[in-house]
Amino acid sequence: MTYSEYNFDGLIGPTHNYAGLSFGNLASANNAGAASNPREAALQGLGKMREAMALGLGQGFLPPHDRPHLKTLRALGFTGTDRQIIEKAAVIEPQLLANCYAASPMWTANAGTVAPSPDTADGKVHFTAANLAANFHRSIEADTTARVLSHIFHDAQYFVHHEPLPGAMHFGDEGAANHGRLCENHGDKAVHLFVYGEDGETFPARQKLRASEAVARNHQLGSAQCVFVKQSAAALDAGAFHNDVVGVANGRVLFLHEDSFADRDAAYAAIREKAPFVEIVEATSKAVSLEDCIKTYLFNSQLLTLPGGEMALLLPAESEENPRVKAFLEETLAKNNPINRVIYKNVRESMRNGGGPACLRLRVVLSEAEASAVNANFILNEKKITQLEGWVKNHYRDRVVPDDLRDPEFMDESFAAMQALTDILAMGAFYDFQR
Repeated sequence: MTYSEYNFDGLIGPTHNYAGLSFGNLASANNAGAASNPREAALQGLGKMREAMALGLGQGFLPPHDRPHLKTLRALGFTGTDRQIIEKAAVIEPQLLANCYAASPMWTANAGTVAPSPDTADGKVHFTAANLAANFHRSIEADTTARVLSHIFHDAQYFVHHEPLPGAMHFGDEGAANHGRLCENHGDKAVHLFVYGEDGETFPARQKLRASEAVARNHQLGSAQCVFVKQSAAALDAGAFHNDVVGVANGRVLFLHEDSFADRDAAYAAIREKAPFVEIVEATSKAVSLEDCIKTYLFNSQLLTLPGGEMALLLPAESEENPRVKAFLEETLAKNNPINRVIYKNVRESMRNGGGPACLRLRVVLSEAEASAVNANFILNEKKITQLEGWVKNHYRDRVVPDDLRDPEFMDESFAAMQALTDILAMGAFYDFQR
C-alpha cells in the first residue's frame, strides 16, 4: 500500500493583524501595533502552497475561522446586534476585542496532532484538535478547529476524531508544533517524538507532558512507539515557544539545534533506542545561536521528502538573509545526509506575527484510499488555488491597523469574505455567524 504525506496549510484570514497577543513569541511582541497586509499575507501563504504543489507533493488547506468571534464576546456579556457588540467591546474591552479578531488559526501546526493509520492499533488516522490553553485568543479556536477537521476528514471508515483535551493549562496542548514522526518510509510504523516543557525563568511552557501522554493514549500508540522529551529552558526563554522553532522531524531525519532539549545526550539516546535508523542533523551554538534560530526560523522550516526520495528544506527568506544561517545551510547541503536542497519563500507577513513555514502547515500521512476519502474541496489543484487567490484579491484589505478592529464595517467585510468562501467550498452554514 502506498502512503503519501499531505500538508494542510492554514488559509490566512481577512482579519490578519499585529496585536501582539502571544506572550513568549518575540516577533509577535516586537511588531505589535504595526500595520499588517492581510491580502499579501494570504497570497504569500498560497504562494508557499504553490511551491509544494510544484515539488509534486500533496497539498491541502484548512479554512480560516470566523473572526471576530462574536460567540465569545456574547459569552462574556456583550449584548445587542453584531455591530453593537463590536462598538461596546471597542470601548469597554479593546484588548478582548483584539483577541476575538486574531487570525491565529492560520498556524495549523497548532490545529492538532495526527497519528497515521500504520501507527495506530485500530489502523485508522487519529486526530486530536489542540486545546491551545496557554493563550486566550488561541483557546477559542479549539471547537471550530475540531469541526473543520471533522468536516474535511469525515469518513468514519478511515478517520477518528478526539475532542480537545480538558483541564486547561494542566493539559495544555499545542498540537503538532511539539510533535514529530520518525520512520524510514511514510507507510512504516513510526516512532512519535513528543516534546513538552516546564516554565522557564522568562516565559511559560505551553505543551504539558500529561497532554502529550493523553494524546498518545487516545491515538492508540504503543509505549515502544513514543519518546517524551523535555524542551530546554534555554530554548524556551530564547523565544522557542514551540519546539518546532528549534527542530523538525521528517522520515528518518531529525534536524535541530543542539540546545533544543533539556538533556541533549539522554534525549538522543532515547530517540535512537526506539528509532535506530534516525539521522540527527544538528546545528551547534557555535555555528548558529539560538537568537539566530528565533530571528530566522531556520528550524521552523518544512523538511519535505520529495517524490524522488531526496529531502528539501522549505525555509523563510529570513534564513537566506542571515549570513551565519545561510553558511550553516550550505555546509549541511555539502555533507553526506539526506537533506540536499533548500528553497526560500517569502512569508514575511506570517513571520512578523511569529509564524514561519512550518507553523503554517499540518502534516497528514494518508494511504491512497484514505486520500480518496478526504473532502476534495480542501485538496489543492491549479484551478482551486487560482480560485482562492481571486477570492483573496476580491475580499481582503491591503492594510489593517489596530483602530480598524473598532469599526463594525471591518467585521462586515470579514463575514462577507467568509460567506463567499463557504459558498466556494460548499460548506453550508458552517460558522457561528451564519447560524
